[in-house]
Amino acid sequence: MSSAENQPLYAAREPIFPRKVKGFYRNLKWWVMGVTLGIYYLTPWIRWDRGPNLPDQAVLVDMAHRRFYFFWIEIWPHEFYFVAGLLIMAGLGLFLFTSALGRVWCGYTCPQTVWTDLFILVERWIEGDRNARVRLWNANWSARKIRLRLIKWAVWLLIALATGGAWVFYFADAPRLAHDLITLQAPPIAWATIGILTATTFVFGGFMREQVCNYMCPWPRIQAAMMDPETLTVAYRDWRGEPRGKKHDNTTGDCIDCMACVNVCPAGIDIRDGQQMECITCALCIDACDDVMAKIGKPRGLIDYLALSDQEEEAKGKPAKKLWQHVFRFRTVLYTSLWAAIGVGLVFALFIRAEIEMTVSPIRNPTFVTLSDGTIRNIYDIRLLNKHGEDRMFHLSLSADDTLRIDLEGTGQRGIMVPANETYLQRVYVSARPNDPAASRDRVDLRFWVEDLVSGERAHKDTIFNGRAQQ
Repeated sequence: MSSAENQPLYAAREPIFPRKVKGFYRNLKWWVMGVTLGIYYLTPWIRWDRGPNLPDQAVLVDMAHRRFYFFWIEIWPHEFYFVAGLLIMAGLGLFLFTSALGRVWCGYTCPQTVWTDLFILVERWIEGDRNARVRLWNANWSARKIRLRLIKWAVWLLIALATGGAWVFYFADAPRLAHDLITLQAPPIAWATIGILTATTFVFGGFMREQVCNYMCPWPRIQAAMMDPETLTVAYRDWRGEPRGKKHDNTTGDCIDCMACVNVCPAGIDIRDGQQMECITCALCIDACDDVMAKIGKPRGLIDYLALSDQEEEAKGKPAKKLWQHVFRFRTVLYTSLWAAIGVGLVFALFIRAEIEMTVSPIRNPTFVTLSDGTIRNIYDIRLLNKHGEDRMFHLSLSADDTLRIDLEGTGQRGIMVPANETYLQRVYVSARPNDPAASRDRVDLRFWVEDLVSGERAHKDTIFNGRAQQ
């Protein structure tokens, strides 16, 4: 039997213990973590006064009433194109940043990266830095090891619970739901959501970490199509670092093979081996290498953000391109233009959208009814949407032949009281007397007008009045 047949199909995960590092990119990641986690945990508690009968939570996905609130913006189900536009902008933004700076999203703002960073921070506080964690991992089980593991897992679990709990607050009034959770009166869907998100955060951030990026996330495989030789990404200047060695003479490069870049990498890779799918471009290896270069008196930048095309030019002794020449090129300009065009379009649509929403649905079975006196009647279903937090009276009228008569089912008035934040369905009859020209014609253009009697705003919808000539 060959040796290949004896090899297992599955290799167990090799644990990674990143070493603590200081530097510009590590500080940048701390700031990004603080800002993103602050936004995530605190946003549901921000209040925003929208008036009576409306929720005062600044950001709320109101599933019960099928609405999305974002500060002063209110999105209704028929306005889902706003959400679709934002998703398209997010995708284009991801393409833009990847083509310009590689996997910068993965390295700094991806939730998996942010929470893994937080979990590693907790692990380092409790168990110590890299060497201490390696010794603890290899040590036999003891009272100390059990105590440290239980403390670490307990803190991880609290973070995971806060993560799952914060998510459900986006879908209900946060203070009320928090009270219901404390008093065990929250609905089952809230408990189920918290349980699932708590479990996934605890497992993904604590135990799977880089495996989520390598095996579960599709983006490492998609990014290759977004990058080119002009993309700025974390890379090793092999022309300067090779051959590696401890000597400081002309026979070796600047790399002293100290393994600092490997020891700080949360993915456990060696950036000196070239571009790899596992690299999330967190740039911690840059901080580690720059620190070593400063200690041995060598210039920084052995590992740095650089384009592959620049590395080839530098190896030939030629100067690298300017930063703006890498960032502003056809691909990035195209992505930026598309992103900006969609954003401007969404803002424009947001400001021109009508406060009154009306739909007119003619009843076509039959297309018209002939009454006993010869009057021709058409029937319409009109839906009025009241976007305000109070009941509003709307007045319905026609702009067509003055001889056409409009009647509202269930009332002798032209006014319709629409409840706050609701859609109201009203059946309307439009009639033409026997001697009216509209009664004998095939069809007549008809326009329904609706007026908000409180604000005075008006809206209209065009339709058709069918006469007896269709017979």
